[in-house]
Amino acid sequence: MATIIDDLKAGRVPEVAVAVAKEEGLSQELLITRLLEGTVVIPMNINRRNAKGVAVGEGLRTKVNANIGTSEEYPYIDEELEKLSAAINAGADAVMDLSTGGPLVEIRRAIIERCPLPIGTVPIYQAAVLAKERHGTIVNMTAEDIFEVIEEQAREGVDFMTVHSGITWKSLDALEQQGRVTDIVSRGGALTVGWMIHNQRENPLYEMYDRLLEIAREHDVTLSLGDGLRPGCLADASDRAQIQELLVLGELVDRARAVNVQVMVEGPGHMPFDQIAANMKLEKEICKGAPFYVLGPLVTDVAPGYDHITAAIGGTMAAVSGADFLCYVTPREHLGLPTTDDVHEGVIASRIAAHAADIVKGVKGAADWDLSMAKARKALDWNEQIRLAIDPAKAARAHGERKAADIEGCTMCGDFCAMKIVAEHLGTRSESC
Repeated sequence: MATIIDDLKAGRVPEVAVAVAKEEGLSQELLITRLLEGTVVIPMNINRRNAKGVAVGEGLRTKVNANIGTSEEYPYIDEELEKLSAAINAGADAVMDLSTGGPLVEIRRAIIERCPLPIGTVPIYQAAVLAKERHGTIVNMTAEDIFEVIEEQAREGVDFMTVHSGITWKSLDALEQQGRVTDIVSRGGALTVGWMIHNQRENPLYEMYDRLLEIAREHDVTLSLGDGLRPGCLADASDRAQIQELLVLGELVDRARAVNVQVMVEGPGHMPFDQIAANMKLEKEICKGAPFYVLGPLVTDVAPGYDHITAAIGGTMAAVSGADFLCYVTPREHLGLPTTDDVHEGVIASRIAAHAADIVKGVKGAADWDLSMAKARKALDWNEQIRLAIDPAKAARAHGERKAADIEGCTMCGDFCAMKIVAEHLGTRSESC
C-alpha cells in the first residue's frame, strides 16, 4: 500500500489530507506543498481504521499530546483506559502509550481500539521488558528484540513512534567531556546508552536506520526522532551533548524524507526561559523545518506538583518560536505516575499554552475564540462564558459554587462590578472584572 507521501508524489490526494486541510482552514495546495516538503506530517498508520487525521507542523494549530501508560507498580489496564477517556475529553490531539508494566500488548491494543486520535509509542520500552524476561537483564537485549517490537507495533496500527536514533558514540563523548548535573533523564535514552556501553556497540537504531525506515515506510508510521540526551534540569540546557544529538537528527530527517517516510523531531526538556526561542530556531534550521515536538519545556526545576504550569509557561514560548507539538506535563511529573485527574489537568494546561501561542502565530480562528469570550463577558452572559471556556466543567463549578444572588453579577465585585457601573453611565455593557 502507498504512503501519504507516495500518493501525493503520484498526484493523488488522500482523503485524510482533504479532511485535514478543511479542518485547519488551509488550502489543499498549501497543505500538500508542506507535506511534500516535510514541514507538516499526518501521523496515520495504514493499518488504522478508526483514527481521525491530525496534522502537525508549519502554519497549523499547535497540537497537544497526552502520555498515558502503566508502570510495574500500577499495571492496571482499566485505569489507563480511564486516562485515555480523560485525555480525549480534555481535548488532546494525540495520545502516547508509554506502558512498562502488565500485559503490554493487551494494553496497547485496547488503547488503539478505543482511541480515535493518533497513537504513539516508544518501542524500546516493550523491547526492554521482553529482554528482561528472555535474557534476565535489559542490557542483554538484542537488535532483533528491538526490531521485532517495532514491526509488531507497526502492524497493530501505531501511528508514530519515538526512536532514539540520534544517540551515537560521538554524542556520548560530548556528554562525558562536558559533564552534566542530571546526566540522562530520558528512559529511552538511558536504555539505549546502557545497552551501548554494556555491549560496546553503536546504537542499533542509528546503525540500522535503513531497516527502521523500511518498516516505517511499509506501514506509513511517522518517526518521531527522540531526544534521548535532552536536558533534565536547567543547568544542563543547551549543552554539547544535546546539540550533538540534534546534529545527528538533522541527518536522519534527510534520510527519512528521501524514502517518503514522514518524520518529526523531539526537543527539550528543562530549559531557562531565555534559551527557548534560540533552541526552537536551531532545530528548525538543522532539521530543515521538520515539525518540532517538545516536552514543556519546563522553565524551572523547583515546582514539583505544579510542573503542568512550568511546562505551560515554556510551551507557550516554544510554540510562539516554532514548536508545533506540545507534549503535556502533569502536576505529578517528577513525583509519580499520573492519575486520571492529573491527565485532565495536564492536557488543559498544555492546551492553554498552545492556544496562547496560536493567537500570536495568527492561526485561523484562534483570536476569534477570545473575542467571543470577551463579548460574552461584556454581556454578563455566564452560560456563554462557560460554553466558551477551555474547561467548561471547571468553569461551571467555579461559578456555581460562588454564584451571586444577583444573577447578572458575580461575588467578586457585587455592586462594585465595573461592567455594571460603566453600563449605567455609558449606556452599554463594558468589560467585567
